Amino acid sequence: MENLIRLGLAALLLSCLADMPYGYYQLVRFLAMVGFGYLAYQAQENKRAAEAIALVLLALLFQPLLKVSLGRTLWNVVDVAVAIWLLTKLNSNKD
Repeated sequence: MENLIRLGLAALLLSCLADMPYGYYQLVRFLAMVGFGYLAYQAQENKRAAEAIALVLLALLFQPLLKVSLGRTLWNVVDVAVAIWLLTKLNSNKD
């Protein structure tokens, strides 16, 4: 399940590189917050504290309630970096 969520989040983040309506980005932020929150919970349950902290920070960064205003270019860099990180973690942890 964790790998499926990582793959889905990576795909969503990379899709943000395209020119989409603003509502799409809001949806991605909400789904990212939920996905990173779930992954953080799973990491904590599996005694991966450093990963859990990183995932909680990502959930806070992407949360849609109090927007973090980074500008489109910087958000694109963040999206790609996080997507690459998620893809590298695909097979590193057992579900």
